[in-house]
Amino acid sequence: MITKQYNPSQLEVEFAKAIKELAPEIEGKLSQFKIIGVEDNIQADNPMVRVKLIDKDNDKHEVVLKIIQKPDQV
Repeated sequence: MITKQYNPSQLEVEFAKAIKELAPEIEGKLSQFKIIGVEDNIQADNPMVRVKLIDKDNDKHEVVLKIIQKPDQV
């Protein structure tokens, strides 16, 4: 399928949604962190998923994932 719209592309949006939905499973892979919140901005030019975490010392952390689809390679 040739991508006709990149800002955001359907793949970028679906990928961001999938990451958000998988947060509980991702948390299970993290040895010292608990996910306390997940926010998304899937309508942005490049969708973002912001994951808020807390560690075993109650320190807060944040990971931001920006989803960027490269142009199709023909």
